[in-house]
Amino acid sequence: MRDQRQNRKGGLWQKHQQEATIAVHATHSTLSEPQMTDSSLRPLDGFQITLLTVLACFFSEFAFAERPSGKPNVLLLLSDDLGYQDIGCYGGPVKTPTLDRLASQGMRFSQFYSGCAVCSPSRATLLTGRHHIRTGVYSWIHDPSQKSHLLRREVTLAEVLKDAGYATAHVGKWHLGLPTQQHSKPTPDQHGFDHWFATWNNAEPSHKNPNNFIRNGEPAGKTDGYSCQIVVDEAIAWLDNPRGTHQPFFLNVWFHEPHAPIAAPKSIVNEYGPTTNQAAIYSGTVDNTDKAIQRLLVKLQQLDVTDNTLIIYASDNGSYRDDRTGGLRGRKGMNWEGGIRVPGMFVWPGVIKQATVSATPAGLVDVLPTVCGLLGLKKPDRYLDGTDLTPLLKGQSNAWQRKQPLFWHLQKSRPIVAMRDGDYSLVAEPDYELSKNNMFQEAWIPKIRSGGYRNFQLFNLTKDPQQMNDLAAKNPELLEKLKSKLLGINQSIMQEAHDWTAQ
Repeated sequence: MRDQRQNRKGGLWQKHQQEATIAVHATHSTLSEPQMTDSSLRPLDGFQITLLTVLACFFSEFAFAERPSGKPNVLLLLSDDLGYQDIGCYGGPVKTPTLDRLASQGMRFSQFYSGCAVCSPSRATLLTGRHHIRTGVYSWIHDPSQKSHLLRREVTLAEVLKDAGYATAHVGKWHLGLPTQQHSKPTPDQHGFDHWFATWNNAEPSHKNPNNFIRNGEPAGKTDGYSCQIVVDEAIAWLDNPRGTHQPFFLNVWFHEPHAPIAAPKSIVNEYGPTTNQAAIYSGTVDNTDKAIQRLLVKLQQLDVTDNTLIIYASDNGSYRDDRTGGLRGRKGMNWEGGIRVPGMFVWPGVIKQATVSATPAGLVDVLPTVCGLLGLKKPDRYLDGTDLTPLLKGQSNAWQRKQPLFWHLQKSRPIVAMRDGDYSLVAEPDYELSKNNMFQEAWIPKIRSGGYRNFQLFNLTKDPQQMNDLAAKNPELLEKLKSKLLGINQSIMQEAHDWTAQ
């Protein structure tokens, strides 16, 4: 039955949409208030009161025995290469009613940041709450030619939650290293996921009918449909399977869209332009993902767990399209704001303030400590670069302070490093040269670990979000203060950095 769900034929996605609509209507119908009648207002006699008291005690004991543990579920949604200004609630051109509605139900950050300007390291930071170089991931991973992967010794969010009694699943893009004939690497189950359905990197040959999914170590073969819908199909199938008595879940959903090579249904692409237009197809992939997320949220409603589920949504890095970065400088692969600023929202009914937009800088590095803080779980016993956002999310901003400025490092980016401290951004160039090869070379690691920086530039992001006015020469004292912070963070990271050439 489970395998049959993965081999969809044409029209099944439409059927899912119809079922979702029906489910929403059904849910709404059950919420209507009962009609009061005159007989319902008659006073009860003594026998009836006694009988109701006994029944109430019986059913309360039964309900207590059947009641879930109370631990909230965690749903983490991650887009791939989605720009800061792609989706509707961030002023983007794509119709994303699901994400817009989700943002209105919680807190949306107007200055949210990726863990890195490219894929693999950003994901490593997200899962660990640590700078990606500490975790062994320097740049995007090419499994056949690199030993690099997320180190087995790292403690992931999945492992934290699994130790707390959660069922865990990863569905979608992985890109943190998978085994090849050349290199033995850990799989998602060795990083805390009970179930996994993933690809090494991108959906191949495109988002349409991908053939490179792996389910728990076994190739899934060609899968009909579009990647985002296939990923949600797997997530729904996993949610439908028994996971233990009332066991809370952590569902990690990492979409491929809108990373190239792109594809989306023509009926959706037509909403944005000609079906051969790359911008229209790009928008279509984002729109299609929004529709897939809606199906997943309907499933949570059907399971009656919406109010007890923490939902986090973000993107792994900025867009590769200059027109989707909100006018910010740079794009994917660059440590300018356009490469690292992304959408970010947190939703948990009754806990996180609703319909709130926060201008406080935050990022993927904060996710693990924040989930631990919100759920009352012990943080991993190692250095975390992120900060718990719980006070912010609960409307207690006066009780919150970032413990360490946000910091980015990417070898081939110019600038190679960036730091966000309050209103200010500090960036710098390397004082060393690397080979012209654009793909990360593990032979660079010793030079990266010992190298320094030059040509520091300073920007006030509140007054100059496009980073056009370098303030370094006019503010030498502030420059030196921020340089000291940046170099201190850098030294801490490089001391812990794993050297793959030493193995």
